Amino acid sequence: MATPKSVAFYTLGCKLNYSETSAIARQFEGAGYSIAKFEEGANINVINTCSVTDFADRKCRKIVRQALKYNPDAFIIMIGCYAQLKPEEISEISGVDLVLGAKEKFNALAYIDEISKSTSKGMVQAGDIKEVNSFNASFSFGDRTRSFLKVQDGCDYKCSFCTIPLARGKSRSAPIQEIVANAKMIAEMGTKEIVLTGVNIGDYGHGLDEEVTFLDLIKQLDLVKGIERFRISSIEPNLCSDQVIEFVAQSKRFVPHFHMPLQSGNDKQLKGMRRRYKRDLYQDRVAKIKSLMPHCCIGVDVIVGFPGETKNDFMESYQFINELDISYLHVFTYSERKNTLAANMEDTVNMQERRERNAMLRILSEKKRRAFYEKHLGEEREVLFEMHKNKSLMTGFTDNYIKVELDRNDQWINTLQKVGLDQETLNMESA
Repeated sequence: MATPKSVAFYTLGCKLNYSETSAIARQFEGAGYSIAKFEEGANINVINTCSVTDFADRKCRKIVRQALKYNPDAFIIMIGCYAQLKPEEISEISGVDLVLGAKEKFNALAYIDEISKSTSKGMVQAGDIKEVNSFNASFSFGDRTRSFLKVQDGCDYKCSFCTIPLARGKSRSAPIQEIVANAKMIAEMGTKEIVLTGVNIGDYGHGLDEEVTFLDLIKQLDLVKGIERFRISSIEPNLCSDQVIEFVAQSKRFVPHFHMPLQSGNDKQLKGMRRRYKRDLYQDRVAKIKSLMPHCCIGVDVIVGFPGETKNDFMESYQFINELDISYLHVFTYSERKNTLAANMEDTVNMQERRERNAMLRILSEKKRRAFYEKHLGEEREVLFEMHKNKSLMTGFTDNYIKVELDRNDQWINTLQKVGLDQETLNMESA
């Protein structure tokens, strides 16, 4: 095929996906391609997929249709977790020309000349995930306020509900010096905040010749000049050690914000999920964080409707979460995933019950977030401002992840400004 002039990207899923999309975009740009917005009808569209949330197939089909609406002759390349898990299924989506697996996606340029719109089925290049052992450095760019920096990939945990090890392979890490170099590069771009991303970043150090830990990494990043804030995207409670918490508490750059997956506040469920902790450990982690940083924001992942979850199990989990001093929830409705242990478990929960439990926890999350916001009313905290989708406003987050909205002031964009937190600036209605 003729050399395309432009390429556009569409990313689904987590912060890690966004960092990898940016890395692949830089490869295209370095090869002479212009980066276009998705709606501009580029010659090539790269769609980075996700398998964590429901309806992955439906979402992929919708995005492919949108891309072809903008440019009927566009070439469609599918990458990401869903592309690794179900490459043949995706290749049969009308309009898809190329499907690349976990390893192959970072070499997309090598396949461009091989794809053709004349075939009824897309070409598939997706190797065995067990053979994926390299680490591809990635960080997002384009948003001067915030960058997602990949420090780790893959996972050695075998949670019974999760397909991520099947989609991303075993745990592996980038050398500290490489991550620090990327952080310095991000600082030179004028970016003020870096969010550390990975599949299981608390497991950092696996796959390296030297014996280093996540604590060693964040100590080195804390020395990088030019970055005002480092934020930890998510860390397993069993890996969120006292030493990590104590370091964040005294750091001037690492912000008081932890996101720790809980998944269930019921030990029977945690055992069935094959999680590596019991709820008492989670409770201890929250207590440790709050003892050193009472103002710290703590986010929680929870799954409802896992096989065997009775109404009593759910209510026990609900009460446990209700009593925790946490700030918000990300609630997921359990859905069966092929090739996971949980998919074959008995005592499934009917979908209506799953949805009702989801709704209850979402309401609880709103109450938790509002209570957290109200606790800080009257304080003055620094906010890193960015553009708002409403052109007359600007928005930003405090260090402890409280969202603030103010009338637009272009001189404040991508700067840290002290702001008084009140009912108006916090937009309590959306909290």
